[in-house]
Formats: sequence, structure tokens, C-alpha cells
Amino acid sequence: MPEQTEQTPLDLPGGAPFDRSEDNPSDPSEEDPSGLSPDSSSGLSPDGSSSLSPDSSSGLSPYDRSDPSDLSHDDPSGLSHDGPSRLPHDGPSGLPQSGSSGPPQDDRSAPSPATSATSAISAAPAASGAPAAPAAPGAPGAPGASGASGARPTAFGAAVREDPFSLSEDNPFGPHNLPYGVFTPAGSDDRRVGVRLGEHVLDAGAAAAALGSPYVALLARPSLGPLLAAGPTVWRDVRRALTAWVTVPAHQDTLAPLLFPLSSVRLHLPFEVADYVDFYASEQHASNLGSIFRPDAADPLTPNWKHLPIGYHGRAGTVVVSGTDVVRPCGQRRAAEAGAPPVFGPSVRLDIETEVGFVVGVPSTLGVPVPLGDFRQHVFGLCLLNDWSARDIQAWEYVPLGPFLGKSFTTSLSAWITPLEALDAARVAPPERTHPLQPYLDDTGESAADEPGGYDLRLSVAVNGHVVSEPPFSGMYWTAAQQLAHMTVNGAALRTGDLYASGTVSGSAPGQYGSLIELTWNGRDPLDLPEGKRTFLEDGDEITLTGWAPGPNGTRVGLGEVRGRILPAGTTR
Repeated sequence: MPEQTEQTPLDLPGGAPFDRSEDNPSDPSEEDPSGLSPDSSSGLSPDGSSSLSPDSSSGLSPYDRSDPSDLSHDDPSGLSHDGPSRLPHDGPSGLPQSGSSGPPQDDRSAPSPATSATSAISAAPAASGAPAAPAAPGAPGAPGASGASGARPTAFGAAVREDPFSLSEDNPFGPHNLPYGVFTPAGSDDRRVGVRLGEHVLDAGAAAAALGSPYVALLARPSLGPLLAAGPTVWRDVRRALTAWVTVPAHQDTLAPLLFPLSSVRLHLPFEVADYVDFYASEQHASNLGSIFRPDAADPLTPNWKHLPIGYHGRAGTVVVSGTDVVRPCGQRRAAEAGAPPVFGPSVRLDIETEVGFVVGVPSTLGVPVPLGDFRQHVFGLCLLNDWSARDIQAWEYVPLGPFLGKSFTTSLSAWITPLEALDAARVAPPERTHPLQPYLDDTGESAADEPGGYDLRLSVAVNGHVVSEPPFSGMYWTAAQQLAHMTVNGAALRTGDLYASGTVSGSAPGQYGSLIELTWNGRDPLDLPEGKRTFLEDGDEITLTGWAPGPNGTRVGLGEVRGRILPAGTTR
């Protein structure tokens, strides 16, 4: 978010059994990201298998890792894992309400309770049908605990909640979703491309090898990079194959040993971030900040806001996976006394920015802009994102070149990338355009009805487990397609792994604001939380962003979560 964050003259973010935090969030170097780009019709049968031998399409060993049938990978901790598996349909977002005990459950990319990620979206009854009682801090099943109790043993792990091949229709991570990530199973050091299915992750590379798929060379990798680079035809075919693999009963015996309980794996940043750009696309958010900092202005928006999607370049090397702790940044800030020299020290106005990130797969040619209509030819999917912000540092440094140290210290990303194809049912028209747009940004033509640029994503913000806001993404004025077109209109090239963020998502009501500076109106109206009042983040606070989207036939598509805890300045992660 490039808006200034304090009033200034204007002319113009080792626990047991496994530590899932990311000490080094970047993936190891990859081979040629183009990998193998198989033909869309290359040997796939209707059930997603192939008549080709496992290595026939690449000449590679189909799988050079440890024996994928080794069931010892399935939760060697022996812990049981309780929690709900169904997603209730009550409430505006199905998320836990204020007063719930403990933080919403996580994507298991850092030490966390081994509970359903569905419970990040709702606090539903336990498997027995009785309400799940809040666990005491530190107890099994409580936030920070290494396991939970009350689950039923199955063939898919020591103890899990729901057979991944028989998920309820309201499970937001059913076969209609299948988001991609990268994981390491217990007892292994290698990273593997995985696909989430309920409360399990499928080793996609091992599954491709076991079923003789031509896509082994894309999926048996330590990063999503090769798949991202392969392009939309391959993306569709791989997704079609994965859907068949997990829904055709004949494949279940083959795939069962390749499904790992989420509670037993470590999740990683799923791709190597090439470039990172952050936009400022919510009219409500921009208007709120304009009203805070320019209360006497006739229009809270800057003159250029309705004419182009404002953005700035961030720092790719500090994008981290969900669950990574966030160390409070230090920097210069304006002194309280007028005319006094600036103060150096830890930020005292540390904030969140609730955003959605878009992941570029197919690169573009330097000097050639990407038109609006080519959005889905280049963008693979989306994910939740928290672009942490040090408001006081940003306010002092941003004139005249924009955000720098106040934004570059950490950006947290969900461990799960949802492919755009899984979100077709969530596509909506963006808000009405109130100003004429330049041709390269104009989305008001006849094709807009067939290719609506907005997405109906329902987000939620929780501070220390208490929901404080539910921002609606459907109201974002600038779409992801317009942002991509603007980002390249000067001839800038896209690279595989480019990440660009929507900017803070805010709605029109106070309960829909996506940042603390808005929720507290720049500190004037503190939030009342059980642990005390909050204006900005304090050390030890944990922020959890969750979300979902409408799916096909009344289902919900889970977007996972982004979670981060604030550590004191100077802490070594």
C-alpha cells in the first residue's frame, strides 16, 4: 500500500513434533523451469492414468526418492488429531467469532495444533457430535500443542478425522479445490509438490509415477516452478488428471500410501518468488486512509486513483510462508516534537494488510505488454497474503519515492496456491467504473460479461484468535487482470514466479476493514480484545487471515490461511 501512514504534507509482517516454520523461505535452485511441457492429449486415459510407462515422457527415473509406499511417513509421532471435518454454512464467512478459544487453526507451516484446517473456517462439533470444548493452553489440541486427541484411526495415518477419498460435500478442500503446495514428510529432507485433499496432502510426483502419468517431470520437483511455467493447457490437463486420481475408486489403493496427514508434514514456500509488486486496489481502503490523513480534502482519493492501479515494487527475498514468525522491524521515524531529529528504533505502529496474491506462471517478452484478455494465459492461481506494514517507518521515508523499509521486512504468503480454474464459480463483475479508462485498462466492453474480472472471496482477520474483520474481495475496484496489464504496459517482462498483491482489502463497513490503521481509525478507537486494547500490534500478537470462495454446486473453496506471530525487535528466528 503506497499511501502515507501518518499525517504529512501532501502534494500529490522447534516445536514438537515438527518445526514447520521457515528458517530459509526460499526454495533451492531449480532445474530449467520449463521442465517438460507434455502435449495435452499425451496418453491420458479418461480416468487420469496413462498408457505410457512412468518414464516414457522424460527419460527420467519415475521417482528417485525413498519408497513412496513406506507408510512410516504417516505421522510417526503417534498423536491423534481431533477436530471438525465439515464446514457449516452459518454466518457471513463461516469463521469463528470473537470470543472463541485460541487462534483459528493453521496451514501447518509452523508448530501448531494438529486440528482441521476446516476449523480455521469454522468451530464445528467434533467427530463424536458433541461440541468440542476449548483446550487449556499447552494441552493437546490447544494452540501451540503438538497434537490433539479424539480422532479415529484409519489406514491413512495414525489418527485422522476423515477418509480423504470420502470427504463430505461441504469440505472446502475436496476434489473441487485441490490447491497446490510444497511439503516435506516426517523423516525426510526432500521437498515435494503436494496437492491438498481434506486434511491430507497427496505427494503429486509419487502419484504421477505410480499411475504412469506423463507429468512426472513437472510434479516430482521440489517447487511449483516447472508446473507454473508449463502454461494453461498443461495446468488444465494436470488438474483434470489429479481430479480423476482422487475420485476414481480404482486408484485408491495406489494413492493411499502417498497421502500424508497435514499434521505430520512441514509446508514450505511453494515457489521461488521472482519479483514482488504490491498494489492499492480497494477504493474503500484508499478512501479511509485519505479521510484519516486529509480530513479536509474534498475527495479522499488522490487525483490519479481512478485512472490507474497504483502500485510499487516490494522485496521478493522477504516473502515467507505462513507460520513464519515476524520480527518487529527497526527504522527511523518522525520525532514527536516538531523540529526534533528523527528517532531510530523498533516500529511502534506495526500493522497488517489483508491481501490476495496472484502467482504468475508463464513469462512474457520484454517490451511486449500483456493485454487484459491474456490474464489467464499467464496467471496460475491466487493465495492469501499479509503484507505487514510499519506505519511510522513508512510515514517518514516514503516521500518522494514511496514505501521502502516500512514494507520490505516481511510479507507472509499462504502455503496453498489455489488454481484459477477452481475459482470459476466465484467470478463476479467488478464495481461500476466511474471514470473513463485508458484502452489498455478498459474492462467495460461486451466481453466483460463473459470474462468478469472480479472474484467473490470472503476473507477474515483474527487477532489472537478473535475475529475482528471480514473484508469482501468482491468490491475491489481494480481487478487482477487490470493490474497485470498495467504492470506490463511499459514493456516490463513477466517471469515465472512473479507475485503481485491486490493491496489491502477493505469493505464499506468498519467490520470489513483490512488493516488496524482503519479498524482503530489511526489509533483513535482501540480494539477491545479479551487480552486488552489494541491500536497496533504488540509483541506476541498473532494474526491469522483465512478465506473461502463460492465453489461449484453450492460448495466452498477453501483458501487456507496466512498466520504470523510478532517477535520483539532483534529476535533471531
